[in-house]
Amino acid sequence: MNKAFVKESTGDDDDDLEGGLPEIPPGAKNYITPAGYHRMRSELLHLIDEDRPEVVKLVSWAASNGDRSENGDYIYGKRRLREIDRRIRFLTRRLDLAEVVDSSRQEHTDQVFFGATVEYGTGDGESHTVTIVGIDEIDLDHGHVSWISPIARALLKAKVGDQVTLHTPAGPAPIDVLDVQYPAPGG
Repeated sequence: MNKAFVKESTGDDDDDLEGGLPEIPPGAKNYITPAGYHRMRSELLHLIDEDRPEVVKLVSWAASNGDRSENGDYIYGKRRLREIDRRIRFLTRRLDLAEVVDSSRQEHTDQVFFGATVEYGTGDGESHTVTIVGIDEIDLDHGHVSWISPIARALLKAKVGDQVTLHTPAGPAPIDVLDVQYPAPGG
């Protein structure tokens, strides 16, 4: 089939699903830590100032070579440009909605709030550590969980020594809050 008759997705409809991140719940704020905001802003500026101009140059050069239908540099360059533009739109929207929460200024250091690093124990004697962060900062390999995740919802507002209930697919599970820590100011 001729490519002229095939509609190529612009990707605009899946901007909010970028990177498999969950959508921000309706009416909720996009809470984010200062470090997460800085990381996302740095990525946005890098895409705008470095990656996009470089790809535009490549596409322009490839287009000047003539026949674009079989020009791999042109085709892949245009695809990469769409990916960069989609990521720029996503980051811009998320940063516009972001509400930076500096948890290093937390007054109740024994209670769990956004930005806390919490050590908790399970009924089988294991202990786990998670840091409650924004939706855009999830990194399960480093124990960073979203504030809307089940474990974070169970832990929020609990204090050291409290036992809370985590609702799992296997049923309710009691967990004990062992320790709560916040980042040092300026850290």
